[in-house]
Amino acid sequence: MQALGGLFLCVKTDMKRAVQIGLAVFFAVGASLHFVLDDAFARIVPPVLPFALFIVWITGLAELAFSVALFVRYRLELTGIFLGLYMLAILPANIYMAIADVPVAGMHMPATVLWLRVALQIPFIWLVVWATRRRRAV
Repeated sequence: MQALGGLFLCVKTDMKRAVQIGLAVFFAVGASLHFVLDDAFARIVPPVLPFALFIVWITGLAELAFSVALFVRYRLELTGIFLGLYMLAILPANIYMAIADVPVAGMHMPATVLWLRVALQIPFIWLVVWATRRRRAV
């Protein structure tokens, strides 16, 4: 029976690592798009914020740093906390994108898709926190 517990722990650990790598790739791609499509990203920055292009570049650098930290497992718990806070900080941009119907790559997305993106932000934050938490002793 103890072997089964060890097997479950191994599978759970491997699953967490797979999610960490998946998140690292996701944020690396996102980071690069902040520089390749910076004008498109600047359009989703709420107009009340000044220097939209600068914000896009800074958030691109932040996503690149998060990607590297996830990939190399640098202070995973702290990375997860800051990445979760970052994702909360960019939530207004996603809401603005849905409210203002900002086109994505020149195409207007259906409102349901834009609002689904907003709704999925919270479970996505939970996934980040879960994937970066250390196993606690029982």
